[in-house]
Amino acid sequence: MPNNQENATFGSRFLYSGRLWKIVAVIAILIIVIGGSVRGFVIQRFTIPSESMEPTLDVGDDITVWRPDALSSDIQRGDIVVFDGRGSFVDDALPTPLQKVGSWVGLGNRDVYYVKRVIAVGGDTLRCCDAQGRLLLNDEPLEEDYATHPASSTEFSIEIPADTMWVMGDNRNKSADSRALMGKPGGGFIPLDRVIGPVIGHGSSVD
Repeated sequence: MPNNQENATFGSRFLYSGRLWKIVAVIAILIIVIGGSVRGFVIQRFTIPSESMEPTLDVGDDITVWRPDALSSDIQRGDIVVFDGRGSFVDDALPTPLQKVGSWVGLGNRDVYYVKRVIAVGGDTLRCCDAQGRLLLNDEPLEEDYATHPASSTEFSIEIPADTMWVMGDNRNKSADSRALMGKPGGGFIPLDRVIGPVIGHGSSVD
């Protein structure tokens, strides 16, 4: 009888332990799924790697990116955005569907992401520069108190195709941006579907 009692106790403990590990596994999976969903559909975090966005964003700044605007293609002029540079800034093939999903949930190579300011969107015309060194957006001078002056040392006159954007760094003299791609396939125009999201805050703040 004592042996049977001990065996029964051991069996119930083993069963309880098995159930406990199943619960732990389910909780872990839920955390991963919820975390991936938040990163894929709500927010992502990035760190600024270069000085191309100074003085607005400094090297080492942590930024928060808002995914819903990118998912709905609601990208506006003046937005600071993080985007996937493959096929434009990065001389790789266009991101595969699997790589796109990975970028949505924060997985994969982080070196393919760039942060720049949206200067113009599909249908806009953009020219550099007027006599005061300002960009002309749809023939109107663009006041950019965040950028160096003159607005660009490279002259250009372009029309932005539908569903694309033209991006530039705020630190114009130290930014590789759409201007550097004018002679390459795509002409410096970044498809809106490459945008991870606009920046809504940096450091501990969310604007």
